[in-house]
Amino acid sequence: MNTKLMPLLTAAALAAVFSPPLQAAVPEQDAARLGQDLTPVGAEKAGNAEGTIPAWDGGLAAVDGDRYANPYADEKPLFSITAVNAAEHAGKLSPGQLALFERYPDSFRMDIYPSHRSAAYPDSIYASIRQNATRATLTENGYGVQKLQEGSAFPIPQNGLEVIWNHMTRYRGGALERTFVQVPVQANGRFTPVKINEKMSWPAYLADGRQDDKDANILFYFVQEVQAPARLTGNVLLVHETLDQVSQPRQAWTYNAGQRRVRRAPEVAYDAPGTATDGQRTTDNLDLFNGAPDRYDWTLVGKQELYIPYNSFRLADRDLTYEQILSPGHINPDLTRYELHRVWKVEATLKEGERHIYAKRVFYIDEDSWQIAVVDHYDGRGELWRVGEAHQLQYRDVQVPWLAAEALYDLQSGRYLVGSLTNEEGIGFDFSQRFAHGDFTPRQFAG
Repeated sequence: MNTKLMPLLTAAALAAVFSPPLQAAVPEQDAARLGQDLTPVGAEKAGNAEGTIPAWDGGLAAVDGDRYANPYADEKPLFSITAVNAAEHAGKLSPGQLALFERYPDSFRMDIYPSHRSAAYPDSIYASIRQNATRATLTENGYGVQKLQEGSAFPIPQNGLEVIWNHMTRYRGGALERTFVQVPVQANGRFTPVKINEKMSWPAYLADGRQDDKDANILFYFVQEVQAPARLTGNVLLVHETLDQVSQPRQAWTYNAGQRRVRRAPEVAYDAPGTATDGQRTTDNLDLFNGAPDRYDWTLVGKQELYIPYNSFRLADRDLTYEQILSPGHINPDLTRYELHRVWKVEATLKEGERHIYAKRVFYIDEDSWQIAVVDHYDGRGELWRVGEAHQLQYRDVQVPWLAAEALYDLQSGRYLVGSLTNEEGIGFDFSQRFAHGDFTPRQFAG
């Protein structure tokens, strides 16, 4: 274990390093810490000793007005990290972030701003997470969750699998429709945006109500339609995301507009190429990680302080164009904001006999939102290959911490992929929508 991480480990995390990999729900006396020395989602409420990470005081308050208004617009960077001084800050950077400075020494920059623990969820979600603490458990093999209420399943995690499940089960508004662009950017900076419309709903938010016979093992329903460019327009992906994808694999269908056919798509999983990504993302790279975790061994390393993208209101500015955002090699650093936050560090190592293009993945998960913030991906030779970053944004009108953008940088080819950009797409994320089971069936797209 990295001894530099030891001072930040909670008692639960310490136990995880030396105990069997799977644990039951925590006892009531541990769950009672939620809302006391721990936040309602399980983060450390206190700031750090240096005062560079503040105490959590409830996060950004909900607003009825412009969700994209920047509450920190007047702040200036405390300092900037460049290739020149990156080594001085190596203890608070991931190996992948350090590699970005080496790959783009003349252009990549991280402007470090004052840290704000802005993440906040509705009170109903905090109450549900409190129930999860003493009720939710992993399945026997660890690849699914039982007795899950809304929100992250394991606010006081005991192992690496529970941490990654916290990311996958975190609250994302219950139901939403979003229109965004996904942009594969070539090494020379050229790009063609792919415009996508997505609808998502967790079973409890379906207009026709939860149906136990259909929804018992469903995490959420998801349908994605490509709207541009013309050569891809009308192609549809439908997914029924299952909680235990080993006992009941993810159910997926594709509709090809040119062929006018709906087909089952069991290959939409693991390292299959992501939709319209020019081969720059695997299926399980979406949202930085999703899907069945069974091909990896998961190790909870502990917690540490890391500079991560945060409060990315500037990047979400509705006056920005994609031309202004996307530079050769990486997102325009004039538009990004990094802050110092505590993160959970989890290593995923490919199991012997399993196949995946990533032999190892190292995840850094924000303690306040359970959203993966940074991921380093290693190839079969053990070399750094891709670096993922989630540019966090608090949607204050609905109290949902999510994304202004997610980026995946290929250190070897110099290309990168950016998803979830909505600057030119109007409202972008619409959390007011409600759908029915019938909206997520193959027959909706067969005619």
